[in-house]
Amino acid sequence: MKNEQPHIIIEKGAQYKLGEFKNNCIQYDFKSILIYLDAKGKLMFGKNFKIYEEDEFVLYKLCIYFIRDFEACEKLNIDPNKGILLSGPVGCGKTSLMKLLRHIVPHQKPYELIPARNITFAFNNIGYKTIQEYGNSSFYCFDDLGVETTGRHFGKDCNVMGEILLSRYDLFLQRKIRTHATTNLNAQELEERYGNRVRSRMRQIFNLIAFNEQSIDKRK
Repeated sequence: MKNEQPHIIIEKGAQYKLGEFKNNCIQYDFKSILIYLDAKGKLMFGKNFKIYEEDEFVLYKLCIYFIRDFEACEKLNIDPNKGILLSGPVGCGKTSLMKLLRHIVPHQKPYELIPARNITFAFNNIGYKTIQEYGNSSFYCFDDLGVETTGRHFGKDCNVMGEILLSRYDLFLQRKIRTHATTNLNAQELEERYGNRVRSRMRQIFNLIAFNEQSIDKRK
């Protein structure tokens, strides 16, 4: 059943109104979204979860992308047709945010969040079928891109995630299917890990949204 009021979300009996419904379109309010994200984060990750003030600009960029605020995206040079590559130091909250943000748009098709290392482990066991599986038309967020090991199947090495990203690039060109990812690596490290060709394709399929390099480790 179609949700007629996707801007009103109910969690554990509490109602969160993320904006106003006017002229057949939702006018979102960023402060209301933050209140909801804080509450939903505590439900998902425990009572110690919090939204840090220093992360609010990163969160703002992610929110305008997910709610498809085309005007705000254009001002910040974000292409709503591309996916998100969320980068930042270990423990800054990338994975939690990508798990969390899909909940502000319950009317949109959700993506599946999968650790890149799990995909490489699958490749080691079942081989090239893995690359075909993740190069399909499903909607994914690849978590911790770049820290996975090189794949090895029957004695042959393969840069598994590099191959999958090339397949995702083709999907993006042919069918506008987006891909998201999180990474601890910077642009130089990604190029060293995947090579210039893949790095060039990544620029075309991702919006880079980056945490400050000095972001604290929230897991400590």
